[in-house]
Amino acid sequence: MQAVRTILPRMHDTTSTRRVADAERRAHIEALRARKQAEAEAIGVDAAYVSALVERFYGKIRADALLGPIFAERVTDWDLHLGRMKQFWRSVLHASGEFAGNPMVKHVAIPGLEERHFAHWLGLFYATLRELEPSDAATRLVAERARMIADSLLTGIATQRTGLAGARAGENLPRI
Repeated sequence: MQAVRTILPRMHDTTSTRRVADAERRAHIEALRARKQAEAEAIGVDAAYVSALVERFYGKIRADALLGPIFAERVTDWDLHLGRMKQFWRSVLHASGEFAGNPMVKHVAIPGLEERHFAHWLGLFYATLRELEPSDAATRLVAERARMIADSLLTGIATQRTGLAGARAGENLPRI
């Protein structure tokens, strides 16, 4: 019985310590998110910009001879897709944490997807950035993130298909 009395206060202390640490971790994450969002907004990358970027970019994608058919086969509800892409880009650019999904799985499942598709995607994306450009810094920030994402997806696809030989698949993708 004495052992139980000795263990219980320690268990309570551990639980309390864990709760405090969790609360501190959440507060730290929220502060980082707020800082990242404020930094992006300071250069013109706010929610309205993200929305306009996604709308205009996917308008180009839908009309594009190379990429349009790939999307048309997979996207049946464009309003839903655009909403998810806005969540995705706000998560990427503002660290909002609102996007839950696995883009890699979706892209690996597309047969025949290769470097030329990602290079073309980036070309359309960069053109859209230039059209909407609120500032040089905004264009650079969003372009760097887009290229990083394209590189990651292309590398993941190539690694899935060819093993480690695909690990540098995105190194030749265009930069803004």
